[in-house]
Amino acid sequence: MKLILVAVAIIFACTQAQDMYSSKYDNMNLDEVLGNKRLLTGYMKCTLDQGPCTAEGRELKGYISDGLKTGCSKCTHRQRKGIKKVMEHLVKYEPEFWKQAVEKYDPKRVYTKKYEKEVRSWN
Repeated sequence: MKLILVAVAIIFACTQAQDMYSSKYDNMNLDEVLGNKRLLTGYMKCTLDQGPCTAEGRELKGYISDGLKTGCSKCTHRQRKGIKKVMEHLVKYEPEFWKQAVEKYDPKRVYTKKYEKEVRSWN
């Protein structure tokens, strides 16, 4: 009986882990990217399909639509904090990039209205 419970726990843990986004970029230095216009522009052009992508840019870009729609339900805690930081930066300091991202990933503004309101309330 204990073996069955352990097996079920392992299967459940593996299933849960597969439902999360990869954490391999969780230690990415977002302050460095956000503070460097050249790096930020490169990542934004990647996500907007306006330029080439690095490996991490390509992978992260793949999570954007799903993350918006699910409220980042598959994100790690660190990813949630990072997304908030990036969104806040874009809304406050890079409104043109934010506008382009919204037009690409949420043209009907179903999800981003909520996030913009949240970002403005963090002040």
